Amino acid sequence: MRTVPRTPSTPRSKNTRRGSTALPRWAGLSAAVACMFLAVPLLALLVRVPLARVPQVLAQPSVRDALTLSLTTAVTAALIATVIGVPTAWWLAHNTRRIGGFVRTVVSVPLVLPPVVTGVALLYTFGRRSWIGTWFEAFGIQIPYSVAAIVIAQTFVAMPFLVTNMESAFTTLGGKHFEAALTYGMSPLRAFFSVVLPAVKPAAIASIALGFARALGEFGATLTFAGAVKGHTQTLPTAINEFLGYDLDAALTASATMLLISCIILGVLRMRTRDQAL
Repeated sequence: MRTVPRTPSTPRSKNTRRGSTALPRWAGLSAAVACMFLAVPLLALLVRVPLARVPQVLAQPSVRDALTLSLTTAVTAALIATVIGVPTAWWLAHNTRRIGGFVRTVVSVPLVLPPVVTGVALLYTFGRRSWIGTWFEAFGIQIPYSVAAIVIAQTFVAMPFLVTNMESAFTTLGGKHFEAALTYGMSPLRAFFSVVLPAVKPAAIASIALGFARALGEFGATLTFAGAVKGHTQTLPTAINEFLGYDLDAALTASATMLLISCIILGVLRMRTRDQAL
């Protein structure tokens, strides 16, 4: 009787789990440290919020006006960034020439630029002594230290986030959908809006939300370019900076409000991502 040799089985690693990839313990430890490093300061902020005074603080005109202005200008900035940024991202995703690399670099610069430098750059671009500022002054329009300045500053810092994320989505999608739509007789504009954009809808919503969140939290560029006049150009981040000097409860409540808005945005994006994966 012929004996069939048995193939030695491969020893199972102690770190290997059924249905999952083995992860080293040092990676989990690093994740725990990172989570604590980021979460503990936020928890320290929340535990200091005067819950009994929150309605009273939010009803204060300075807090209410700053929050309303921040939400209004952030929504406006996100819409402007979307109108300009989405076509730009599509163009970058399908442009392999050197000009594409140059434009990509220019779009990415605000991501690493200090906010105060952004504010100074905008001030000298739209200020009274600049060519653009002089042109606006001829029509009686003053851009610096106005609500328009807030929107411009917020759009400047939000657009790179939107363009970067959307370019990645368009690159992943490829050009087959667009080319197929053209084959069926659609115009390029109709193919873009009817075929391409619906295909990247989840990424578009996430990109717009991230752009809105970035605009809402802008501080340095807004303070330098638009100032912080109560009831006029004082956004919630600049108001928090002022509250720290004389009203700690207002500063904590306003900070917690911004944290809550950010968590809501991230929660909605998380739910949409999970629904798309199911």
